[in-house]
Amino acid sequence: MAIGADTVREILRGYGPEPVVATVGSHAALDIADGAVEEGFRTLLLCQRGRDAPYVRYFRARRNAAGAVQRGCVDEVESFPSFADLAGPEPQARLRGRSALLVPNRALSSYVPLDVIENDLRVPIVGSRNLLRIEERSERENYYGLLERAGIRTPERLADPSRIDGLAMVKLPHARRRLERGFFTAASPEEYERKRAALLAAGTIREEDLAGARIERYVLGPVFNFNFFQSPLAKDGEALELLGVDERRESSLDGLVRLPAAQQMEMNPTDRIPTYTVVGHGTLTVRESILEEVFRIGEAFVAEARRSHAPGVLGPFCLQTCLDTDGRPTVFDVAVRIGGGTNIHLALGHPYGNALHRRPMSTGRRIAVEIREALRTHRLSEILT
Repeated sequence: MAIGADTVREILRGYGPEPVVATVGSHAALDIADGAVEEGFRTLLLCQRGRDAPYVRYFRARRNAAGAVQRGCVDEVESFPSFADLAGPEPQARLRGRSALLVPNRALSSYVPLDVIENDLRVPIVGSRNLLRIEERSERENYYGLLERAGIRTPERLADPSRIDGLAMVKLPHARRRLERGFFTAASPEEYERKRAALLAAGTIREEDLAGARIERYVLGPVFNFNFFQSPLAKDGEALELLGVDERRESSLDGLVRLPAAQQMEMNPTDRIPTYTVVGHGTLTVRESILEEVFRIGEAFVAEARRSHAPGVLGPFCLQTCLDTDGRPTVFDVAVRIGGGTNIHLALGHPYGNALHRRPMSTGRRIAVEIREALRTHRLSEILT
């Protein structure tokens, strides 16, 4: 049975007055922890052994006798043989014993099965538990359907490789690193077959994944990831906030585009096919004449999510877009939780969030501000699922 509002309220009745902010030790965990510390919370990171050194050693919080943080932002770390183990009965009981509120990032929904998150993870989640599933392109009900119903432009889908008649993007997972992308581009059925064969031979993609790959007409334009926040606690007309914008740094794509064409052509043919593994992020702003359309698609997404997946969006979400020469956004990916690139404004805040809140406001801090306000107004259950 899916964990619903009654279960969350029952769990909260056993919580103390000051919860601990917890998250999985990956992606934007430092932004979440830093923001929580700024708002006076203690932090707990759930890590995998062998990947926990940044949190155990280098960003560990040091507090003075009064409890004020002098250094770092990670108060506690609990490490497991694998990330999936954090959802076991005993770890869950320990989280509830610490009055933990779990902030989801991509690592949570990637390493813990979605069925477990929806039905068995008896820890309050800050955000929309039942929206995490729509991020999976393999799911029948995914973000493409939600975007279409909301009237938001997405890349045109091509039914099969024979329909490729111009530059297209083929979307499928990487063969070995399943959370990464095995994407490739092709401008014709013949190019598709050549690259398919080369990538299969290199072990970058799997034949079985090609059957479920999504082929989209390529949208020419720079990538802008719009980091929003939707607050159920806000006054009418103030619920949706744009906090900031980031862009991805992808390997080997970004390395290839730094080379002159002549050098690219001298490379091994397989190496000329870029990979799209996200290894970092950069910060951006957008031309202000485009902001009205950015807010329009944000509002449309929130409205449709509320209609189709009640209670809808709670807290941070990210619409990943390409902007064409007319400044029109085409949404090609969605994160219905904190995005992977918000560490770019760690401690300094997002440009638009700072302008709105009149103080440094990163996504991590905005989440903590929401928790603090919900505690103050006795509305904590409204921001949790």
